[in-house]
Amino acid sequence: MSRAALFDVDGTLADTNHLHVTAWWEALRQAGHSVPMHAIHRAVGLPGEDLLGHVLGEGRDRTQDDRLSAAHDTLYATYFDRLPALDSASELLRTLAREGWSVLLVTSATDDELRALRRAIDADDAIMETATSDDVEDGKPAPEPVRRALELARVPPERAVFVGDTVWDMKAATAAGVTCVGVLCGGIPRQDLEEAGAAAVYQDPAELLDRLDKSPFSSVAP
Repeated sequence: MSRAALFDVDGTLADTNHLHVTAWWEALRQAGHSVPMHAIHRAVGLPGEDLLGHVLGEGRDRTQDDRLSAAHDTLYATYFDRLPALDSASELLRTLAREGWSVLLVTSATDDELRALRRAIDADDAIMETATSDDVEDGKPAPEPVRRALELARVPPERAVFVGDTVWDMKAATAAGVTCVGVLCGGIPRQDLEEAGAAAVYQDPAELLDRLDKSPFSSVAP
């Protein structure tokens, strides 16, 4: 039977969370909103509209959402030519693909962002498919993006493992019935990831690759 390795991208395979924080902070500042960076950091990984709801509240002036998201996208795009992949990210994806896993990305990134991220990771030969928040009605922490990835991979939840760096990732995978693995390179504390459902937590893709044969991936038989 097939096996699916599902990966978040920002903060999991690419060291980009704090670039998103900076871009959102500046977009909000330009619009007259004073939001501390740590609050934005906790919301990274959510689709843009949900992130704004998290940091500004549901009672905000929603007519500003599109303008704020566009400002974030423009600011973040200035980094596209130098987005840094995390150490061993491409090796991890290729190793799993060689071992028979279907590797899929599950992300809230826009199309332009995703193209830049894939260039940075440089492992397209190992990536089977991508599920984005645009493919479903609700993004993470709802389970729909993970379920969409399972549909693309044609595997049941018990034949998949999801790797992410945020609480939203853990909640989405857990709600979809998929074993989830957390990584600390996105800046979210281990305890928060574990409380949100992580079965195991590693520092980064390099440590997960080094311990792959003892990780939750090893519990899914070929």
